[in-house]
Amino acid sequence: MKSNNQTTITVIAIAIIGALIFSMFSGTPPAISFALGAMLTGLALHFMQENKTPILDELDPSQSSKTLYVGNLPYRANESDVKNLFAEHGDVFAVRLMKDKRTGKRRGFGFVVMNSQDAENAIDQLNNQEYGQRTLKVREANEPKNADSLDLE
Repeated sequence: MKSNNQTTITVIAIAIIGALIFSMFSGTPPAISFALGAMLTGLALHFMQENKTPILDELDPSQSSKTLYVGNLPYRANESDVKNLFAEHGDVFAVRLMKDKRTGKRRGFGFVVMNSQDAENAIDQLNNQEYGQRTLKVREANEPKNADSLDLE
């Protein structure tokens, strides 16, 4: 189950409420009450996620997306520049350019998420084309082998 800030805040809030209820009615120490509240909240969220229909099943197949790898980008190119470039060839949902962790400077490659139907056209039109005095490399991105080892910043 993916966690985001809103889910985390919700879980903590429910756990605190659970701790208060347990400590008021059962006389247990607050730490144990908090742990019980957190466990019950986790179980409830787990069962809610199991019964939820995956979002991808609800999408129109014509709106599915593909992630493209874009390499050999000019270092001065930003997300907006790359989005505008790819938008000429179809619907662009997101652009993520990789940066060096220590310096914050762009590393010259990134990823573009776009409509599946438009992705092949973008690859055909932009791969090996010059952009900002550099020859772009555009292809469908590989799935990450281990999400924990990715260096996204």
